[in-house]
Amino acid sequence: MAQRWTRERRLEHTRKLLLDAAEELFARRGFSGAALEDIADAAGYTRGAIYAHFGSKEELFLAVIERQRQRFLDGFADVLSSSHRLDEINIDELANRWRDLMSKTGADHAALGHEFTLFLLRSPEARKRLTAQRRETVHWLSEYITEGVARLGGALRIPATTMAQVLLATNEGISLASQLDGEDLYRAWLEMIISSIEPGKDSTQQF
Repeated sequence: MAQRWTRERRLEHTRKLLLDAAEELFARRGFSGAALEDIADAAGYTRGAIYAHFGSKEELFLAVIERQRQRFLDGFADVLSSSHRLDEINIDELANRWRDLMSKTGADHAALGHEFTLFLLRSPEARKRLTAQRRETVHWLSEYITEGVARLGGALRIPATTMAQVLLATNEGISLASQLDGEDLYRAWLEMIISSIEPGKDSTQQF
């Protein structure tokens, strides 16, 4: 027997379709270039559906970014959990896993991260509004890095907060640069990141 859709399930389905369409068009055309009519049409709805679910183009864009942010954090946790000891870290394998994580969304979606940065630079009100969220992301990432490095038996040469900020600031850039010139920069980038980890007092492993 077919499962009956509740009102909540229908609303969730509509919201997902709108977010999927908006993510694709914002990534390809940028915030200014993506028209609400085109987003709604791609999702199979009218522009009124966007206003009903999100209220404005800016709110739709921010909802897309929030979903992408959560995907990145989930993927980062998965990649970091692939090793259990410092001497087990294989740079090539780690680079492959990170490359796979970023390639799931492609260059267009790495560009979306830069589009968000530009949006915040051009909108002081949005930047102020999202300050707490950005700090929360850095805090979560720095805590996860601290716990992960300790689990590996290592120690950080720089503050975990600084490493988290650098990761967030450079991740999309590495993905885009790798696409532009066909140069795979993931391994070199991760080598620089991992160079900030040293063996702990009770460890003499090298990698």
